[in-house]
Amino acid sequence: MTDVAHLEIDGQIYELPIVVGTEGERAIDISSLRSQTGMITLDEGYVNTGSCRSAITYIDGDKGILRYRGIPIEQLAERSSFVETSFLLIFGRLPTREEREHLTDLLTESSPLHESMMKHFDAFPTSSHPMAIMSAMINSLSTHERPKIEPGDDQTLLMYAARLMSKVRTIAAASYKSSIGEPIMYPRHDLKYVDNFLHMMFSQPYRLYEASPEVSHALNMFLVLHADHEQNCSTSTVRMVASGEANLYASCSAGVVALWGPKHGGANVEVVQMLQRMRREGLTPRQFLNEVKDRSNNVKLMGFGHRVYKNFDPRAKILREAAERLLNSLKTQDPLLGLAQELADEALRDDYFVERKLYPNVDFYSGIILRAIGIPLNMYTVMFAMGRMPGWIANWKELHDEPTQRIYRPRQLYVGNPLSEWVPRHQR
Repeated sequence: MTDVAHLEIDGQIYELPIVVGTEGERAIDISSLRSQTGMITLDEGYVNTGSCRSAITYIDGDKGILRYRGIPIEQLAERSSFVETSFLLIFGRLPTREEREHLTDLLTESSPLHESMMKHFDAFPTSSHPMAIMSAMINSLSTHERPKIEPGDDQTLLMYAARLMSKVRTIAAASYKSSIGEPIMYPRHDLKYVDNFLHMMFSQPYRLYEASPEVSHALNMFLVLHADHEQNCSTSTVRMVASGEANLYASCSAGVVALWGPKHGGANVEVVQMLQRMRREGLTPRQFLNEVKDRSNNVKLMGFGHRVYKNFDPRAKILREAAERLLNSLKTQDPLLGLAQELADEALRDDYFVERKLYPNVDFYSGIILRAIGIPLNMYTVMFAMGRMPGWIANWKELHDEPTQRIYRPRQLYVGNPLSEWVPRHQR
């Protein structure tokens, strides 16, 4: 017999099925609640609400576990590539050698933008944020590509997924070049995914940029660690838009906009700015943490704590070690990294933060890596969007392939004025 939960309302008991996930998670299925009781649930911010069933990413926030399609993130960060991880997320399995090479070839071939699109960059003010340009350009791209993908047509999806993932690099680098008044660099046919992006970012017509293996590896790991993270703000937005049968590009463009905010994709920018302020003002980690604990001001400890993780964010552990290796290979000392490590150590010794389960998250160290590579601060969120693209595509596919999928339509609890009469203008 199926497990059920009993809900009593006004003396009447209703039965609601309990469903169980692969890892033993239990959820109360309230799909029939309104039809049975005339009532809805209220869960502001969706703190306790599961919006879908998904086979893509698993998180156990209490234990600090993150897995893509069942594979621990630690294994993928150490052994996989961003291209291979993208295939895994989108299609649910690791690719064969031939499939990986085919996707690599598709990414290389799809790099250039239609020449008419290159003119769009001139229409944006030089002060435009790259995220605004990226979102607009992805939507513009849909007018050239016109993606039409039937449910279950994996070959067509692979083609458009490769085009989107590849051209996003070109858009990102071109938006940066436009903002600093440098010529836009075309992609090269002989470079892999990460190296091609770095070429378009940092090369000039008279001087080509060649990424070191250490820089290439660090950025590849950054993208792998950001590739998906369950039903966060931007991914939920992609699914929301896709549920109205918007095409792949339009749905992912909406994800870019959702990611833009400082509470989501912009958090790593906030971390670097926090560390810069500490160094500029000569604040020790202890002095800064005392400011954070002082409720009379609005100082926040950025890069600590997470909506899901109540333990260490496993991605933060990986990125801390990666940041140290990268800086050592570059033979450079970033004072912000040392300051970040001191701040993290000090916070983890402080009962105030430990009791509140405020541990370093992925944003705390990702900015250090991007800073070491030379990525400017206003491009940090763009890098996040590049990394998250395969996760958005995977979620779009999962929803698109579901034959019983209905359009997302949350309810609300109305708390406005009761029934009111319209008042003629001369009586107001």
